[in-house]
Amino acid sequence: MVAKPASTVSGLQPYSAYKPSGAEWLGEVPAHWGVRRMRTVASVLNGATPSSGKQSYWDGDIVWITPHDLGVLRGQYISTSSRRISRAGYESCGATMAPANSVVISTRAPIGSVGILNRAACANQGCRLLVPSVSIEPEHMYYCLRLARPELESIGQGTTFLELSRERLASFPLPLPPLAEQAAIVRYLDHAGRRIQQCIRAKEKLVKLMEEQKQAIVNEAVMGRVDVQTGRPYPTYKDSGVEWLGGVPEHWEVVPLRRVALSRCDGPFGSGLKSSHYAEEGIRVVRLQNIGHAEFRESNSAFIAPEYYSSLGDHSVVAGDILIAGLGDKNHPAGRACVAPEHIAPAMVKADCFRFRLDQLRVEPRFAALQLTATARTASALLSTGATRQRTNLQSTSARAIAIPAVPEQALIVEHIIASLSDIIATEEAAAREITLLNEYQTRLISDVVTGKLDVRQAAAQLPDEIEESESLAGSAIQTNPTARPM
Repeated sequence: MVAKPASTVSGLQPYSAYKPSGAEWLGEVPAHWGVRRMRTVASVLNGATPSSGKQSYWDGDIVWITPHDLGVLRGQYISTSSRRISRAGYESCGATMAPANSVVISTRAPIGSVGILNRAACANQGCRLLVPSVSIEPEHMYYCLRLARPELESIGQGTTFLELSRERLASFPLPLPPLAEQAAIVRYLDHAGRRIQQCIRAKEKLVKLMEEQKQAIVNEAVMGRVDVQTGRPYPTYKDSGVEWLGGVPEHWEVVPLRRVALSRCDGPFGSGLKSSHYAEEGIRVVRLQNIGHAEFRESNSAFIAPEYYSSLGDHSVVAGDILIAGLGDKNHPAGRACVAPEHIAPAMVKADCFRFRLDQLRVEPRFAALQLTATARTASALLSTGATRQRTNLQSTSARAIAIPAVPEQALIVEHIIASLSDIIATEEAAAREITLLNEYQTRLISDVVTGKLDVRQAAAQLPDEIEESESLAGSAIQTNPTARPM
């Protein structure tokens, strides 16, 4: 017998008898199940890439799946790709077309992203296509591979990057219940998955609404649209003369950032520090990924040796400095800012990051970071250069205008924002935890059902044909790919 799962789900129970599967990742499986190597239940087809130098090979009508396409997939089924190839491109590279209902899996960068083709398609060399035989349902294979991702990653090979070879994928063991039982497993997991994803989408929508509410509160306060002491607009306004500031309260001062800075600097070297300059510990290096939207991000810590730092000149960062991103994109615009935290020193800024040490008798750093971030998208669109990414320099950033009341009023505005956002942030954090738990629950459910720890045959037979999604969820900004199997 096999040990029961930690908890049964909706009255589900284990099977009556088990046997060793011979595969460590599966453990024991129901006694009447088989365990088969991939090559015995599916054809394993390689991907390939046409020459990038021949324009005639690209922008055709053949779907050409890459690991990136699988990485951004929401749901089981995939019917399109970010790039397509022409018939000439397909014939030039040795790619193989797989029919609809084949499974496609990424075998490098990263290993284990998986989807089911909704239409005939080929793939690049970072993927392999699995054409199931009549003995296995494609959706059952999908769930098996989704569960097996950690195991597939562990058998990848390579020094530059890990890759799952065709031979190892073809030899990978899969649990194989009878076809009718596979259909029951798929039916149950699809049903449960839809319900779980409904809950997740509702919570993601809540998080998005909370983010919009936070942004509105911050913008109204730091731009002077509302007097935080009265909850109403200020009595009189004036034209700031700056497009991204608009009208500001009459008593606010509009000045370039350099006028309220005691010193400023950017990171050394236009191309940034080389990897050989980094060390396990030493001087903290502030990089673009550390500059969030008015918040310092602790992750992605990096350091250089003190002796190397001493040769670079003054690029120092201390607590209370304003850190501004000189490079950005549509989600993280150039010009966003944050305040260096108390524990930052000793630290320095890297290339494409700017440090401003403000005169705190004139500017409260947190107020400056909030306003610079609130206006970053509009300001960077007007001030930045770059065809694919927004880029601004230290000179342009120094000339960027800010609108400031007296420091006591700035402090009141910051405290109002902190108090107003506390409940919203708590709601966001709770929703994020719930999303994590729901995803963990779904993973555990797939594990228990696919490996036969729970018997879902009777439960699957009693399920309705489909789940009706609420109207509010149907309009969610986060949508899944079609979940209906192609006919």
